[in-house]
Amino acid sequence: MYNKAILIGRLVADPEMRTTPQGVPVSTFRIAIDRPFMNGGERKADFLTIVCWRKQAEFVCKYFQKGRAIGVDGSIQTRDYTDKDGNKRTAFEIVADRVFFVESRAAAGGGAGSYHPANDSYSAPSPAQNGGVSYASGSAGDFEVVEDDDDLPF
Repeated sequence: MYNKAILIGRLVADPEMRTTPQGVPVSTFRIAIDRPFMNGGERKADFLTIVCWRKQAEFVCKYFQKGRAIGVDGSIQTRDYTDKDGNKRTAFEIVADRVFFVESRAAAGGGAGSYHPANDSYSAPSPAQNGGVSYASGSAGDFEVVEDDDDLPF
């Protein structure tokens, strides 16, 4: 059996940070994901609840705001509960294993990178995202001619 969800969407509100009674940070937020087809000329979207724990929750609350695109890699979980009127309900949530940026720093107006819970590390943005060298937009003056002596350099 396999339970894997990989999603890209936009936050519909700022992420909320709470802590459990044991002091563990948890963040909950919702993302909107456009469906790939139109229904009668109108595009529909799905709204999914995402749950992040510990440092990942802190990462999301620090770097993401309403309207920002986000990538989520996790699993689908359900939980049953009774609402305030006594009705039994089932909640479907995505528990994130990893969250990541999916738009450039310029497009988002902020930082870049992603948090990796498996090794408790943060990936820094690439030099191009940090305003460094970007060869995709380079000019001919950025390169030099290498003499060809028919000998491979490796």
